[in-house]
Amino acid sequence: MADCLFCKIVKGEIPAEKVYEDEHTIVINDIDPKAPIHLLAIPKDHYAAIHEIPSGQMETMDRVMNAVSTVVRERKFPEKGGYRLVVNAGENAGQAVPHIHVHILSGRLMQWPPG
Repeated sequence: MADCLFCKIVKGEIPAEKVYEDEHTIVINDIDPKAPIHLLAIPKDHYAAIHEIPSGQMETMDRVMNAVSTVVRERKFPEKGGYRLVVNAGENAGQAVPHIHVHILSGRLMQWPPG
């Protein structure tokens, strides 16, 4: 999508601090962190939200979650007290960029319920 912030980051048109990249996914540092560690796992394919991914293409989320798993293992988040994954869908849920992404939060105590 031409005007999508995350699509522009994926294409290299907008710089971002990448911590992981593979053929299908990038993981970047969030520029407005909500925890001491706040990463975003972003599929390179554009879908606004999970419900927009065609049922035959759900491997998109498999690939994103594989990237998440790789990053949290490499950075030893489980041993350092854990982490939280968040996926927002829609403005009322707090989604600021209409391109599906997974927030990876760590480095502090996470409260429950989250909000």
